[in-house]
Amino acid sequence: MSELELGQASNGTVTTKVPARLDRLPWSRWHWMIVIGLGTVWILDGLEVTIVGSMASRLSEEGSGLAISSAQVTGVAAALYVAGACSGALFFGWLTDRFGRKKLFLITLAVYLGATALTALSFSSWWFFLFRFLTGFGIGGEYAAINSAIDELIPSKYRGRVDLIINGSFWLGAMGGALLSVLALDTDILPKDLGWRISFGLGVVLGLVILLVRRHVPESPRWMFIHGREEGAEQLVADVERQVRQETGKPLPEPAGAITIKQRHSVGFVQIARTLFRVYPRRAVLGMALFIGQAFLYNAITFGFGSILVKFFDVPSGSTGYFFAVIAFGNFMGPLLLGRLFDTWGRRPMIAGTYLLSGALLFVTAWMFANGWLTATTMTISWCVVLFFASAGASSAYLTVSEIFPMETRAMAIAFFYAIGTAAGGISGPLIFAGLTESGVVADTALAFCIGAALMVAGGLVALFFAVAAEQKSLEDIATPLSAQAAQAATAAAAAASPAPVSRTAPPPAL
Repeated sequence: MSELELGQASNGTVTTKVPARLDRLPWSRWHWMIVIGLGTVWILDGLEVTIVGSMASRLSEEGSGLAISSAQVTGVAAALYVAGACSGALFFGWLTDRFGRKKLFLITLAVYLGATALTALSFSSWWFFLFRFLTGFGIGGEYAAINSAIDELIPSKYRGRVDLIINGSFWLGAMGGALLSVLALDTDILPKDLGWRISFGLGVVLGLVILLVRRHVPESPRWMFIHGREEGAEQLVADVERQVRQETGKPLPEPAGAITIKQRHSVGFVQIARTLFRVYPRRAVLGMALFIGQAFLYNAITFGFGSILVKFFDVPSGSTGYFFAVIAFGNFMGPLLLGRLFDTWGRRPMIAGTYLLSGALLFVTAWMFANGWLTATTMTISWCVVLFFASAGASSAYLTVSEIFPMETRAMAIAFFYAIGTAAGGISGPLIFAGLTESGVVADTALAFCIGAALMVAGGLVALFFAVAAEQKSLEDIATPLSAQAAQAATAAAAAASPAPVSRTAPPPAL
């Protein structure tokens, strides 16, 4: 059978080489288009979150054009953003698995852009709260739709490093947001009632540019052939192969093999839950441990970083943005420099290693802080070192849950574990850490660090035993698609019902 030929039975069972053909592709301009079109939205997320946190004091000032308190910005508005992100991830995650990656990553970005634009036009606190919730709703949907699309389009050889760097790019936005807030808060440059609005407006402009690029990102061929669009999937992959051959001037290697699946249009919630918790219980525990661990570590450090610098090191409040920009830079460098090792050294040693090391280093930081051995500069350096490793680990949590479950449940799995981690970090975290970091007592803040460090170490220990060796493997080899299992069952039933021998292609085994 040639690469463009497709075997299809009357019962909707098809045999295809699409996954193997995508995985054998060398890196090309087409893949760069995927990365830019889908991955850069994390920069907007980082920009958005940092701007709001940095401008809380300005929004609460008289003359800002908004009757709101600083506590409402960092409390109510932040909680609503988190609630929106959790609900948006679950809602859009289900739609992504049902209606496709492309439709949803266009819709979620449109929701984000519209909500951010309307946030910039806020005239009262209820308006601000409403559109902070809807902004989070769009961002939560982005995490589910985009991570699933990226992992299904990027070759298995590069999947780990690309996923880590893209998720880590959140911190480029955070760094930009920290520096932008310094300018926006300067009343010699912009009036009080205009600077924060322009900052939100800049996010809209950047988002529109991303939307223009994203229009050219295709649907996932893996999703297409399962949902009855096998001819479109074959044609799309053939077009990409032609582009790559023209770019490299070299023939492509033979695809590793074919997979037989029984086409379907949707998967019910009951089957999704059964798959996650009955078929893959160890992987479900792994996903929860990774997301909760990184959520608490980040809240232990970032939730009160500004007040810690001001209260314990006498840093002027207007200068904390510079310190945060340095921390954000360290966060981005972790996935950038360590990402390749997740594909070469392997998932288990790198996931467990980054979690355990960042947790241990935060324990050391807490000890030095409690003994009064740190200054604002050395504290920031310590945070940078901790987060260099923690950021790579946190990004690998998104990679892990997007590749260790069957394709039909991928977006929903990402959404579920993202919602668990975000709720833990964004709801439980602030409740636990707020009093500790704002009390002004050194021992309380050190305790906050230790709580985050302990949960990160716990996540690392779970990864040490439960992490899946997914490096450079096809997604279909890591977790057999439910549709492939259905095809195998349908073929076996047909063989039992017919006296004539039936030829079938068995799906790859689940790991």
